[in-house]
Amino acid sequence: MTLFDTFSLAFRTIKGNRLRTGITVAIIAFGIMALIGIITAIEAMNKSLRESFSSMGANAFSIRFKESRVNFGGGDDVKKSKRGQKKEKKSALGKPIRREEAELFKQAYYFPGAAVSMYQRGGGGWEVQFKDKKTNPNINVWGGDENYLQVNGYQLSHGRNFNSMDVQTGRNVCVIGSSLVNKLFKSKPESALDQVIKLGSIPYRVIGVLKEKGSSAFLRQDDVVVTTYTNSRRLPNASSSYLLGVLVADVKQLDVATDQATAVFRGIRKTTPIEESNFVIEKSDKFAELFIGFLSSITGSAGAIGLITLIGAAIGLMNIMLVAVNERTREVGLIKAIGGKRKDVRLQFLFESMIISILGAIFGIILGVLVGNIFGLVLDTGFIIPWFWVGIGIVICSVVGLLAGIYPAMKAAKLNPIVALRYE
Repeated sequence: MTLFDTFSLAFRTIKGNRLRTGITVAIIAFGIMALIGIITAIEAMNKSLRESFSSMGANAFSIRFKESRVNFGGGDDVKKSKRGQKKEKKSALGKPIRREEAELFKQAYYFPGAAVSMYQRGGGGWEVQFKDKKTNPNINVWGGDENYLQVNGYQLSHGRNFNSMDVQTGRNVCVIGSSLVNKLFKSKPESALDQVIKLGSIPYRVIGVLKEKGSSAFLRQDDVVVTTYTNSRRLPNASSSYLLGVLVADVKQLDVATDQATAVFRGIRKTTPIEESNFVIEKSDKFAELFIGFLSSITGSAGAIGLITLIGAAIGLMNIMLVAVNERTREVGLIKAIGGKRKDVRLQFLFESMIISILGAIFGIILGVLVGNIFGLVLDTGFIIPWFWVGIGIVICSVVGLLAGIYPAMKAAKLNPIVALRYE
């Protein structure tokens, strides 16, 4: 028998036992679907996290008086900490950055091609009203300067940016996010300009509208009102500390710019050479890396789920192949009687096992990608195919099929043709 004849016979045998084949393929497909589906969903969340948290761009960093808190969707702040980690008895952090210090840094810091912004959080959970229309109480307010939009990755779609007069006087002017335009102005950004909205009970004139930045399930970057920091400090929920943002022209210059900013601000904060810095410098992709690290543990869990399911599938496949050997004893005897060799019988049963496993892999991968991309639709990340894990899934299923078929194939190959032909 040629190799093709052996493969063809194995395929016809599988096709003739559709119910048994279908059940086995379904078991394997479920394991691969669990693995690929969870991995695809994690890939979608990773992509959404990178787009959400890297809002300032890869060539930017911020200066804060302490390590920042991570805010999901404008809810309660969750402090980044490790379980069991002890707090330091004496920490240099905790002293808010005063307005005078921030303004002095902005004046003193110079780096070729860099833009510097000072800004202040005006609080979250605001409700914005225009005439009889209101938003949900989930609007974030920030107070910035003329460089705030550039440093934080925002762009204007209509209107103008803050000018020096706006910053100096602290008058009630603002720039609003695209989601506010959709809710208050029927998705017509040009109609929002020069209109007066109310932030709580405080009136603000809209001077600009931001381009959509891509709100996600993790961050609502378009649910924002930006005013000047000289205005935001009057708000009741305004932060007691100012922040500084620096955007450099080239990402390769980021480390040098960071070191220079550290040196300048240490002098402003009056720290001696032997003291630790009483502020932190955070790069824009810090939070993306932080939460992607959290999601990596889920990847391990997904692998464990898929592996356990595939082990069960391998055991089931081996049992089915052993039953097939007993049922087809006369067939094996006939093959040997007409000249078939042991390796032909062995290859036939191995081919059957491998074909069933690979069919399970194909169906499982297709279902897993479709199920996992439901998260992609929710998070608006586009269609994602984890090619690396698709390859791993095929390899795993091939190994499962090989291991599950070796013993039944060897058992069938060892059958005595005379005894096999007399088997009832």
